Amino acid sequence: MNLSNKVAIVTGAASGLGLATCKRLAKAGASVVGFDLDQAKLDDTLGPDMTGIAVDVADDASVKRGLDAVIERHGRVHVAINCAGILGPCKTLSKGDVFPSELWNRVLGVNLTGTFNVIRHAALAMTRNDPDDAGERGVIINTSSGAARQGQMGQAAYSASKAGVIGMTLPIARDLAEHGIRVVSIAPGLFESGMSIGMPQKVSDALLDKLLFPRRMGMPDEFAALVQHIVENAYLNALTIDIDCGMR
Repeated sequence: MNLSNKVAIVTGAASGLGLATCKRLAKAGASVVGFDLDQAKLDDTLGPDMTGIAVDVADDASVKRGLDAVIERHGRVHVAINCAGILGPCKTLSKGDVFPSELWNRVLGVNLTGTFNVIRHAALAMTRNDPDDAGERGVIINTSSGAARQGQMGQAAYSASKAGVIGMTLPIARDLAEHGIRVVSIAPGLFESGMSIGMPQKVSDALLDKLLFPRRMGMPDEFAALVQHIVENAYLNALTIDIDCGMR
C-alpha cells in the first residue's frame, strides 16, 4: 500500500515506538492520527500536521469513540498500528504475596485486549474503503515482543500478553483476508523507549550481551522503518517479524 494520502492511526503515539512510527508515516505522506491516554503529551509531541486523540485502548467504548472521530475528520482509515503497551513487572510469588490479579488484568487488558479492540474497530472501518488495484483495503500491524518467547523473571503477564498477540495474528489475518486487509505483527527486542528507561543497568547490560551485531539497543526509527516496509510490501501477511538483532 502506498502511504501517500492514506489515513493511519497509531496507538501509544505520545512516545517511543509509537511516536517514531507517527513521524515516519507522516513523512511518507499519510494523514496520521495518534491515540494515547495523555492528551497533553500528544499535543506536545506530535507535529503540527498530525492529530492526537486521548484513547484508552483497554476501554472498548473509548476505542470506538476514537475511531468515530477519525472517520468524522478524515472519512476513512487505511492503516492501524498498535504500539500501546505496558510492562507491569511482578514475580508470580514475591515476599510472601501472589501476583495481584488487578495487575494481571491490567497488563492483559492493555497489551492484548486493547490490541484486539483497535483491530476489530479499525478493520470494520477498512471494509468500507474502495480496494486499490491489488484489491487491498487496509493494513493492521501489531506489536508483540521478544518476551513472548523468551520472557525474563517478573514478566509472566507481559510475556503472556505478547504471546497472545502472536497467537491471534494468523487467525485474524485469515478472518480479514476476504476483505483485502493484511495483518502482521512485529516482535521487537531491546529498544530505546519508555519501557527500557527504568530497566536496571545490570539487567540491560545482561540483555545487550545476548545481541549479535550491532550490540546496542534498537532505535525507535528502526522499528518505524519496518512498519513502513510492511505497509508498502503487499506480500507480507499473517506472520510475526522479529527485530531483535539476534537476541537469544
